Amino acid sequence: MATQITDPLNRESVESRLRLHVIPRLGARPLASFTPSHLRLWLRTLEDRGLSAGCRRGIFTHVSTVFTAAVEDRIIRTNPCSGRSVRAPRLEPCKVKPWPAERIKAVHSALPDRYQALVNLAAGCGLRQGEAFGLAVEDVDFLGGVVHVLRQVKLLRLSRPVFAPPKGGKERDVPLPESVELALAGHLQRHPAVKVTLPWKTLDGPPVTASLVFTSPTGLPLDRKRFNDRVWRPALRAAGVETGRDNGMHALRHFYASVLLDAGESIKALTEYLGHHDPGFTLWTCTHLMPSSGTRTRAAVDRVFADDEPATDGPGTAQEGAWPSDLRLSQ
Repeated sequence: MATQITDPLNRESVESRLRLHVIPRLGARPLASFTPSHLRLWLRTLEDRGLSAGCRRGIFTHVSTVFTAAVEDRIIRTNPCSGRSVRAPRLEPCKVKPWPAERIKAVHSALPDRYQALVNLAAGCGLRQGEAFGLAVEDVDFLGGVVHVLRQVKLLRLSRPVFAPPKGGKERDVPLPESVELALAGHLQRHPAVKVTLPWKTLDGPPVTASLVFTSPTGLPLDRKRFNDRVWRPALRAAGVETGRDNGMHALRHFYASVLLDAGESIKALTEYLGHHDPGFTLWTCTHLMPSSGTRTRAAVDRVFADDEPATDGPGTAQEGAWPSDLRLSQ
């Protein structure tokens, strides 16, 4: 771990997973003594403990990375995780059902006034929760109709906040719809932006100051855990919405994706707006949000074969571009 160059929050996550799920089962065995059967048995124990496929796959990746490092350092010859009989847990696309607009409005109304525009921002621009918390007034181009997503608020150990780049270090520009623009402008009139200074990326990182659009009533950056517990979930209950994991603020991001796909936006554009690393990932995660193509396919074909008969310039001569009679679909 000391040699890994990674995000501090990711480092904490990796350390926690290794401590809880790997060291107790695998930590006492010498590296060179592992065989694929040891890994298969260990993976089975993770599954028996009820861990999700995503969690198990992440833990498996961490363990495989340890063995790969040992191979590169010539401590062992091969990585037992690479055995053909050792299969990483298979992920299935998470088919989250997008919220209907009525639910968006209900949760929006149930939130305190100083947080209502968060719904407009997340549902209307697709920002992640931490990115919405880290939005500064100088990041919003009201004249150009663009939101510059440049930072997020992250919690490191002991829930201490820092500013950090967006997930994957991918800064991006997102179109600012007029409705979201008006919501943000009204919010800033009632709750002016507050200058907040936090360390950058690590607790001992250089200080960075931003005029945050959303803060606590005391002018502090929003704490994800406290916000979810004291603000978001009470609003869900007031709106008659279950407080499970599928109904976190991330649901607003799914709503944004579904709206854009339903309107015919391209996967490439959606990838940019969501800040995903490649269109393939967006397609894999959002395929179930795409509208059914059956109706559009039928309409497209019907438009081509709309005319009963091809136009002609003369007896037996088909007009250029018309369908020949032997190729025309029967009515």
